[in-house]
This record gives sequence, structure tokens and C-alpha cells, in this order.
Amino acid sequence: MPAFGPSDTSEPPAARPVALKRVTEEPAFVLHRYDWSETSLVLEVFTRHFGRIALVAKGVKRPTSQFRPVLLPLQPLQVSWTGEAEVRTLKSAQWQGGHVMPTGEALMSGSYLNELLMRLLARDDPHASLFDHFTMAVRLLAEKSDAQHVILRAFELLLLRDVGLLPDLAHEANTLAPLSPDVRYVLTPESGLRAAHDDDPHWLSGEQWHNLQAAMDGPAPFVTTLRACANALQALRPQLRHLLHYHCGVRVFKTRQLMLDVQAMTRPRSTGAFAPGDMATPNPEPSA
Repeated sequence: MPAFGPSDTSEPPAARPVALKRVTEEPAFVLHRYDWSETSLVLEVFTRHFGRIALVAKGVKRPTSQFRPVLLPLQPLQVSWTGEAEVRTLKSAQWQGGHVMPTGEALMSGSYLNELLMRLLARDDPHASLFDHFTMAVRLLAEKSDAQHVILRAFELLLLRDVGLLPDLAHEANTLAPLSPDVRYVLTPESGLRAAHDDDPHWLSGEQWHNLQAAMDGPAPFVTTLRACANALQALRPQLRHLLHYHCGVRVFKTRQLMLDVQAMTRPRSTGAFAPGDMATPNPEPSA
């Protein structure tokens, strides 16, 4: 019989532990958080290079956790994590600096942007340019709260385009013909741009739609889209809202409903007599 060497009868070598994938110092924003256990949270995080991901922050609810003052929404962070499963494990997080958190109505507007990202972004689908637009939008909301409407409209347009839900704004949908500058057009969720009817309450001229498309195609799209939106706010807002409701499958966004509820609670109750100015200065409509 052939002889077998010692190696043939020895025990197989022990399996080596597989190293977990680690990502370090990734730019990120916290979009949403929910309970994982009595002491831990799951964070929905928007990262620049990995898109929207889920991270479990273990022990974050303990009073001594170093994460507690850091893991706040609308704050630019750098996060590190391990794992390749659907829910990774947060290892470190630090504030990146650059701006303060929006407050007041600007905070609600920022929360609305978070809700849009949660509804429209699939997990693990990177959108680096959209992350940069979001970073600028949050910073401007903190610095220029009086410009909330134009900031939101610009981000809505760029978000819809980045996820492939915004039709071409330089051509009519049915005929693919270039828009006529002086003709009125309406944006519809089902088919894109069409010529406006007499009973359409909101429309933009072909020139305005074309300017929006050119702004988004430019080298600095957020800045140029801000400028283009400023000239079309009143008519653009309801059309984009209709488009967003259609693609998100909702009748009203949670953040918008919350703002409406807050305004209803703070609105003075009628006492049977109107003070001067009561009807002339109603509460403004929420930016979202």
C-alpha cells in the first residue's frame, strides 16, 4: 500500500475569519432614524459615494454615547462603518462642520428634503452629484431662510432629474418637437410637457421651461437652477408638487402636513370680530 505522509492524516486547518468590509470617513447626512433595540437605533443615511444606506448605531441611546450629540439630521458628517449586509454597523461619526443646522421653518423645509430622499432613492444606489446639491441646499436653508421656496424648487427639479423621473423640459412630450418660446406648456406626471389648455391654472412659457432645462445642464446646475426657478416660482410649485405626489404615491407629504397642523394651532381663533389686517395677512403657505 502506498505510504501517506503526515499531512494527509492531519486535521484540516481552522477556517480563517473573513475580514468585514470597512468604509471610513464617508461624507454623509442622517435622513431618518428608528429604534433597533432598547439602546440602539437604525439610521437611514445619505452618503456621497454609496447612496442611501442603513446603519445600526449600537448603544446610541445611552446617555454616555459619544454619538448622541453628533447623529442629527441636516448636519454634514463623516461616518465609518463595517459590514456588507443590508444594515451595516456604524463605527464612528464626526461633525464635518461648514454650517449650522437650519432652524424654524427652514428646519421643516430641510426635513421635507429628507422625506423626498427617503421616498425616491433606492438603497445602495450612488448619486454623488445629487449629494452635492443636497449639501448646498441644506447650507443655503441655514443661511438664507428667506429664500426657502426657490431652494426647494431647485432641489426638487435636480432630484427628479437625477433619479430619472423628470421629462425633457426642452421638448413637447407627444411630438418631441422643440418648445415654442411664446407658447404656454403644462408639466403632467403621465406624459411630460404638453400645450396648456384654457382651463389650466398653472403653466410656464416654452422659454421658461427651456431656461430650466439649460440651467440643469450647465456646469454649476444648482446655482443656475436657483436663478431659473426664481422667475417661475408661482406656476412651477404646484406642477412639481403634482409630479412628486404622483411618483411618491402620496396625496400629501408628512412634513407638509405637520407644518399645516402647526400653523393651524398657532393661528388666532376667531372671536366674532376681525381686527384690522386679519384677512390681509394670513399665515404663509408652507414652503414644501
